[in-house]
Amino acid sequence: MDDIKFELRRMRYAAFFPCILLIILWLIRFWEMSFQTDLHWLGVYPRSISGLTGILTQPLVHSGIKHLTSNSVPLLFLSWCLFFFYKDTGYTVFPLLWLFSGLLTWFIGRESWHIGASGVIYGMSFFLFFSGVLRRHIPLMAISIVVVFLYGSAVWYMFPVAELMTENISWEGHLSGAISGFLCACAFRKYGPQKPKEIESEEEEEEEKDDVLHVP
Repeated sequence: MDDIKFELRRMRYAAFFPCILLIILWLIRFWEMSFQTDLHWLGVYPRSISGLTGILTQPLVHSGIKHLTSNSVPLLFLSWCLFFFYKDTGYTVFPLLWLFSGLLTWFIGRESWHIGASGVIYGMSFFLFFSGVLRRHIPLMAISIVVVFLYGSAVWYMFPVAELMTENISWEGHLSGAISGFLCACAFRKYGPQKPKEIESEEEEEEEKDDVLHVP
């Protein structure tokens, strides 16, 4: 019973920051609507000095209710997974994904304003997927499978072909997030949750047995 209560408490704590972030995003959008203003200038404008600010503020601004709504659910779910399953590294990885996705967009993006939290979403999805694969830990690999199942089709939106499917889409921001997620997964693979050593020992023993059985 105590273990269940502890896990439920962990689940609530992991949801705290994602919920606060989502509330902030919606308050910003409602503020724009209420005062009939446009904060697109807080986005990233590649290779310009004025566009550097967007590296910090790009994920906070969206083009409209539809844009923000489409980002809200994956942002909430993926950030909760990040903070719950990677509680020791999640609060370091998240700001890195935020910054690196914006910085890469500033380098490779088209000369236009890039706004929205999609880069961070792609960063988290790629981090969660590759972290599970690299660590070879069954619970984390299960999360990798869930991420692929839910968001695998979104991979097409990180290439130029995305412009043919959706107008005014920042595939560069998506690609930048994906690259950031992969790099962070590699860099932090030795930190946070790991496969139990006893499982590794059992697998090594099985591999040794197989080697012996296959000796001609």
